[in-house]
Amino acid sequence: MRLKDKVAVVVGGGQTPGDTIGNGRATALLFAREGARVVVVDRDLARAKDTENAIAAEGGAAMALEADVTREADCRRLARSVVETHGRIDVLHNNVGIGGGDAGPTALEEDVWDRIMTVNVKGLFLTCKHVLPVMRAQMGGSIVNISSIAAVCSVGIIAYKSSKAAVNAFSHSLALGNARYGIRVNAIMPGLIDTPMAIEGISRARGIPKDDLRRERDAQVPLHGRMGTAWDVAHAALFLASDEARFITGVVLPVDGGQSARIG
Repeated sequence: MRLKDKVAVVVGGGQTPGDTIGNGRATALLFAREGARVVVVDRDLARAKDTENAIAAEGGAAMALEADVTREADCRRLARSVVETHGRIDVLHNNVGIGGGDAGPTALEEDVWDRIMTVNVKGLFLTCKHVLPVMRAQMGGSIVNISSIAAVCSVGIIAYKSSKAAVNAFSHSLALGNARYGIRVNAIMPGLIDTPMAIEGISRARGIPKDDLRRERDAQVPLHGRMGTAWDVAHAALFLASDEARFITGVVLPVDGGQSARIG
């Protein structure tokens, strides 16, 4: 087992309802299958509990915690609760992100910009701020931050793109600043992934059938002409979290079927 006896915190481990599985839930399930004791964190405790129950049904170990990562008090409490229960934190997986209401620079509303930046950047900063002291004290740990190929590709949604570019820069800075403590920090840039947040959310926002949206998104992917799934993201996260990646830090890994390879 690749994460045997490790304590893994999966932030954003619940998910919105939909036909498929989300990145956070898939990652939490896979970490548990590989022997981790998983702490499933979500703003919606019921959704975190659903993931906890799914892990328990497979014989894995999990606990659900409610936390709003945009609130420092919640992130401080989160880190303290995990240490009180498990004694350590080996993996922090940051999967929280939003993009609703985004637009181009002249149409984007100020409150939407603020909300996207707060959730996507500040939330990640606050979880790391309170988990890093734990990892530094134990002289080791792995942080995996979920970014997006929107950070490097041309898209019309400026707040989301800017926030994910910030995630990449933040991860790079954290990797260099914490290497001496044995802490590895890497980021994953998913491309077009068939998740409930993407398919249900976008189809509703654009008013188009989900099957039409899926065909449209599939056509944009070079590899096999098909979107990825949450399991593709989860397997990349598992590798980066595991000791197999013990000499890898500061990496921003596209998981996108070759979409970002079109750059240049």
